[in-house]
Amino acid sequence: MQHLVVMGVAGSGKTTVAVLLAERLGWTFAEADDFHPEANVALMAAGTPLTDEDRAPWLTSIADWLAQRDAEGVSTVITCSALRRAYRDVLRTGGGRVRFVHLAGDPQVIAVRMAARTDHFMPPSLLPSQLATLEPLEDDEDGVVVPIGTPPEQVVDEALRALGLAAAH
Repeated sequence: MQHLVVMGVAGSGKTTVAVLLAERLGWTFAEADDFHPEANVALMAAGTPLTDEDRAPWLTSIADWLAQRDAEGVSTVITCSALRRAYRDVLRTGGGRVRFVHLAGDPQVIAVRMAARTDHFMPPSLLPSQLATLEPLEDDEDGVVVPIGTPPEQVVDEALRALGLAAAH
């Protein structure tokens, strides 16, 4: 089974792109934000960046979810910031082939997107800490970097092309 982790900083379009990828591939979708414990959501909503200690149970729960889907024979698409190599290493323990789709773009564009959101707990004030934490995919990591400057459908087209995947329909 394959598991795509759509990664990047807040406001990069992870959910929009991941939903479209899951629809095109016919794979199961999950939103990593739903795996956060309430304490993490409260910290972020208050403008407090998470520590590695805060993130550890969250990342483990995502990896466990991936392992369960893998055992069921289900390929997935999940969002997750996956900002550091160490975080991605945890996600890779989920089983199957875990691949990353890093959505990358201009921080100013991302900040404008974040400021326009009204339905998300992550405030724009945390973008600088996310950008400082971000470690780009390394050559030995299974993944692709996709620019976000085009409409979401084109971002998905580019991701599928770069991954060598064909849409289910």
